[in-house]
Amino acid sequence: MSRFSRHLPPLDTLIAFEAVVRTGSFTRAASELYLTQSAVSKQIKLLEQHLGAVLFERRARGIALTSAGEGFNAIVEPMLESLLANVLRLKAGHSSRNVSVICTHAVAQYWLFPRLLRFNEQHPELTVNIHASNEISESDIAHYDFGILYGHGHWSSLKADKLFDETIYPIASVKRALPAIDSLEALQTLPLIQLDASAWNCLDWQDWFSHQGLRYQAPADAVTFNQVNLVFEAVLQGMGVGLGWEFMARERIDQGAIRQVSAFVVHTGQADYLVHDKQAPCSPAALVFADWLLALS
Repeated sequence: MSRFSRHLPPLDTLIAFEAVVRTGSFTRAASELYLTQSAVSKQIKLLEQHLGAVLFERRARGIALTSAGEGFNAIVEPMLESLLANVLRLKAGHSSRNVSVICTHAVAQYWLFPRLLRFNEQHPELTVNIHASNEISESDIAHYDFGILYGHGHWSSLKADKLFDETIYPIASVKRALPAIDSLEALQTLPLIQLDASAWNCLDWQDWFSHQGLRYQAPADAVTFNQVNLVFEAVLQGMGVGLGWEFMARERIDQGAIRQVSAFVVHTGQADYLVHDKQAPCSPAALVFADWLLALS
């Protein structure tokens, strides 16, 4: 028996662990992995038994990582990301028919995917592989043809072309009855869905109001999510008012599913950029994709 099989837990348990941590729920992880909640729970139990440590703490309002879980996640998440990136790169090889892109989950789901459908219709001979991750560093881009990075647009190792500016405003479901809002103080009285952005670079309500020159403190019992896409889904379900990023909200606003709650908008000066490693030549397929995507911006 090799030292890996003797000491390392099964890969399926690590994948289940990563999904539970990222989604914050056994139920959502099960849905994403096409498993039952019971199956995911068994995977986590097997992993905890293998490690001899409890990884999750069950609470009244959900789950939280224990200190052992926090430490283990700091190892597992980048390891799986690196493994997946290299597997995708090996599978794609140097084929002139494949393009690989890394971006956040929100950008992938709400901005890139709808455009990719149109790209596929116009270029059925090319295949674009999307890798979604909320932990993307400048060095990660070298493993892909392109990345979509949020920031100032200046990275020493990357060529960057702006895709869209960051614009954020309050949104709510059209089915949610709300009073007319003509002041920031009135906006603060609404049921604001909170975004816990402590683990990553993103505005929350406190930051948003600060941009408007106003202090804000979230109520202790406010509904809170730790990812932008979860806040967006909560808005769609009519749970309250959330922060809406233009790149996510525009399509649903145009469809009449959600609306902008007030005229107050924050332009942060930051943007999302299509980036490429300066040292790596673009394949013909990559150039076709980049030219097509930038022409839409």
